[in-house]
Amino acid sequence: MSAETLTLAATQEKAFRINMDKRIYGTFAEIGAGQETANWFFRSSGAAGTVAKTISAYDMTVSDTLYGPVRRYVSQERLEQMMDYEYTQLINRLGEKRGADTCFFAFCNTVKCKGYRDNGPWSAWIGVRFQLRPEAPPSDFVMHVRLLVPDHDIQMRVLGILGVNLLHALYYNRDHMDEFVNSVADNLDRSMYEVDFMRFSGHGFGMFDNRLLALELVRNGLSEATLFCPDGSVAQPADFLYKRPIVLMRGSFLPLCKIHLEMMDSVRAKFTESLPPEQHEKVVDICEISLSNLLRGKEVDLLDFIDRVDALAALGKTVMVTDITHFHRISTLLNQYTKEPVAIALSIGLLNELFKDKWADIPGGILASTGLCFVNKTRFYVTPWINRKTGEFVTAGTYVAPEKYQHLYKHLLENGDIISVPYFNQKLLFRTPRDIVHMINDGDECWKEYVPQEAYRMAEHLKTLEQ
Repeated sequence: MSAETLTLAATQEKAFRINMDKRIYGTFAEIGAGQETANWFFRSSGAAGTVAKTISAYDMTVSDTLYGPVRRYVSQERLEQMMDYEYTQLINRLGEKRGADTCFFAFCNTVKCKGYRDNGPWSAWIGVRFQLRPEAPPSDFVMHVRLLVPDHDIQMRVLGILGVNLLHALYYNRDHMDEFVNSVADNLDRSMYEVDFMRFSGHGFGMFDNRLLALELVRNGLSEATLFCPDGSVAQPADFLYKRPIVLMRGSFLPLCKIHLEMMDSVRAKFTESLPPEQHEKVVDICEISLSNLLRGKEVDLLDFIDRVDALAALGKTVMVTDITHFHRISTLLNQYTKEPVAIALSIGLLNELFKDKWADIPGGILASTGLCFVNKTRFYVTPWINRKTGEFVTAGTYVAPEKYQHLYKHLLENGDIISVPYFNQKLLFRTPRDIVHMINDGDECWKEYVPQEAYRMAEHLKTLEQ
C-alpha cells in the first residue's frame, strides 16, 4: 500500500471517528481554497452526525455582509469575525434543541492559496471555537500556517488534512501538548507547510501558558521559530515584525547578564543612527535563543525556559526561540518577516565563530554562507571584547580574522556589512556569563553586580540545577 493511500485511510478514519461521536456537531466555514476540511467528513460515512452547515463565502461583498468589513481578508482579524458569527448562529439556532447533549464547534479558515500568476507567499489562518463539554462556555483555538509548496492541489490537500487533524486533536489529544502538536501534524510531509503560531484561549484555558505550546512547535519541527512578546503573549512573527526594523542578539542568556543589555543598547544606538527618525520607535529588540541552548540532556527544562523568557520580558525584550544554528539562516528568516533594516548584534567571540570551518558544509562553503548573512539590509554590529590574558581591547576594526579569511573580512568591514560598535561599560567585559555561573555556584554574592535584578530568579534556579 502506498504512502499516499495510507495517508488517505488514516485521515478518513479520523473523520469517521468524529462523525460517529454523537457529542460533536458544528459548522464549517472555509474561504480561499474550497471546502477541503468539510469534504473529508462528507467522504466518510455518517457526516450528518457532525456537519450542521458548510459555507464558503468567496465573494468579498458577501463575506463582508456576513462577517463585517476587514482590512485584510487572510488575517487573524477576519478569522475571529468568522468564528464569532458562525458559532453564535449555531448556538442561537440549535442550542435549545440539542445543547444538553452536544459539544458545538465552528471550524473556520481564511486562506491564500496559489493562484494564476501568483508567486506567494501563501498562508492560512485556521481556528475552531468549541465546547469542552455540553453547555459549557466556548473555548478558542487559532493557528497560522505557511504553505511552502507552489502547487494549488498540494496546498488544498495539506489544508484538508490539517483541518481533520486539528478537530480530532482538539477532542481527543488536547490534554498533552506534545501529543496534541504531533497529532495536528499527522500524515503530512513537513516540507509542505509550517505552523508558526498556535494559541488556546477562552473557557478552561485561563491558566494555560501558550508559550509552552509555541515551544512544542519548534521542538517538534513544525516551525523554525516562535516569538514571545514582552507582555507574555505569543505572536505570529510575520504580523508582529511587519515593516519593523530589528535588533537581534543570539545567545543562551543563561543567565541573563547586564552585559547583554549593554550590548543591545549600544547596538541599538548605533543602528538607529542609520534610520530616519520616524523609524526609531518601531525598532524591536529580539533576544534569540536556539533550541539547543534550552536542552538539559535530551529534554527541555520548561521552568528554566519560562524563567529566561520572563526575565527578558520584564526588561522589555521580545524573545525568539529557533531551531537554527547557521547565522545565514537567521538572516533569511528575519527577511521573511520584514523588509526593513536588521542589525544582528555580535560579540567578538561570535564573530570569530563566523569563520569556523564547521559552517563550510553548505554548498559554496563559508563564502556562500557569509554572503547569505547580509541579505537585503542585514548587517552585523560587533561589540568590543577584552583579552583577559593580554589586556588587549579588541574591536571590529582591530579584530584579526583567520589568515585564509582576512581578505573576506576586510571586504565585509569596508563594505559596511560589519559595523564596529563603540566602547561601553568596561567592567562588564571582564566577566563572561560562564564566569558568572561559576560565581553563583561558588556562593559568591558578587554575581549580583553583573546580573539585572529581573534575572535573579533565573540565576537562583540555575544554581539549583547545577546542584
